[in-house]
Amino acid sequence: MWQQGSSAYPAAADPWRYSARFKDPYGGEQRMPWGEAARVVPLEDCGPVRPFPLRSGRRFAPGWWWSATTGRLVHYGSGVMRTQVMLLDRDPSVMAMACRSVELSWRESEGTVVSHAPHLMGRFSDGGGLLLDCAGRGEISPRLVHRAAVMAAAARAVGWQYRIASPPEPVVAANLGWLSGYRHPRYRDTALLEEAVQVFARPRPLIEGARDLGDTIRVLPALFHALWTGALSAPLNEPLHERVTVTAGPSEWASA
Repeated sequence: MWQQGSSAYPAAADPWRYSARFKDPYGGEQRMPWGEAARVVPLEDCGPVRPFPLRSGRRFAPGWWWSATTGRLVHYGSGVMRTQVMLLDRDPSVMAMACRSVELSWRESEGTVVSHAPHLMGRFSDGGGLLLDCAGRGEISPRLVHRAAVMAAAARAVGWQYRIASPPEPVVAANLGWLSGYRHPRYRDTALLEEAVQVFARPRPLIEGARDLGDTIRVLPALFHALWTGALSAPLNEPLHERVTVTAGPSEWASA
C-alpha cells in the first residue's frame, strides 16, 4: 500500500493552487478554490461529482450503502468502493462519508491541467477530513502514484489526510460483511449488552456466552451488533463461527 511517508510527496503545497469542483444540494455544479471548499463546504453531504456508470459484464454494479454512522444512504460506484465505505462506517473516528464528492484540478509544471476525484471522502469527529482512493491487490499504477502524491499534498495543506486503501484480507472482509448485516440500531439491546459485557469479561466461545444470556435466537443478533460496534471483539482475521472467542471491549479490528 502507498503510505503517507512516501518520498513521492511534494515538500509543500499551497491549497489555493487547486480548484475544487462539487455539486450543491440541488445538483448544481460549483467551483471554488480548494482552500475555501475544504473549510466551508460540507463535502460529505454532496452527491457524486462524477457519475457511476453501469458497465456490461461487470460482476458488481453501483449501489447504495445504508450508513449506521449517519443513518443515510451512501452512493458507491464499485465493489471496492463499497468495501471501503463499510470500513469507514465502522470506524468510530468517522462521523460521515461520501463517494466522489469532490474533484480537484491543478496545473502541472508543463502547463497541462489535470483533474482527479478521489473515490471517497470522510469527515472525522474532530472536524478534519479524509480523501481516499481505493486500490486493488495488484501493483498501483504510476499514474495513480503521481496523483496520490498531489492529493496527499493538497490534503495536508488544509489539515486533512489522504491515503490509498487496499482491500482488507478476504476473511476480514467476509466477517465484516456478515456483521454489517446487523449494523442497524434495531439490533441494539442496551440491557442485554450490559449483561454481555459481564458474560464476556473473560474471553470465551460466542455460543457459550449467548446461551448464558438466554434464547440464542434473540441474543445472537444483539451480539453480532455489538461485534460490529466494537462493544465486543473477536479475531476477525479468522472465520467467524459459533465457537469463535469473544471478549468485551474493542480489539485491533475495531476499525479494521
